[in-house]
Amino acid sequence: MAQAVRALAWGVKQSFCNYVTMSGGTVETGGGAERSPEGAFVFPAAPGAVLERDDEGRLSGRAAFVGEVRFEAHGGMLRVALIDPAVEFGPEGAVLSVADGARRADIARLDVAGRTDGEDAEIVLPALLAMAGTYLLGDHYPLNTALDPVRLSFGG
Repeated sequence: MAQAVRALAWGVKQSFCNYVTMSGGTVETGGGAERSPEGAFVFPAAPGAVLERDDEGRLSGRAAFVGEVRFEAHGGMLRVALIDPAVEFGPEGAVLSVADGARRADIARLDVAGRTDGEDAEIVLPALLAMAGTYLLGDHYPLNTALDPVRLSFGG
């Protein structure tokens, strides 16, 4: 059964966000993304964002989201942009990707087995840093570092 996806909420990594702001840097949202009172970045679903859910609740397909979050610190020596994220569920697992120029970079692996159901038609997926994510975050975190969980909300 197809389910419309409403939004993706993700805090990235709390220690990274804290580091940027404590070092006098900036965290800015744009393009529709906003920061929730709890500190997560909320990206609205792109038009037509739908995931398939089977009878056992497993998800498949790809859902795209719009917006961007930009981190900058140390006079521009640290610059990270998370642009138009997407989640993709397939037979090999699930990934979170972001736009990286003309291509996409898989920055996190989502732990489908560790999934929990949140409130109000929301699912919560633990996230681990993927190889492209290590480069994106400036080589500050090793491969498979635990990131903040990804929250997907469903419904109109």
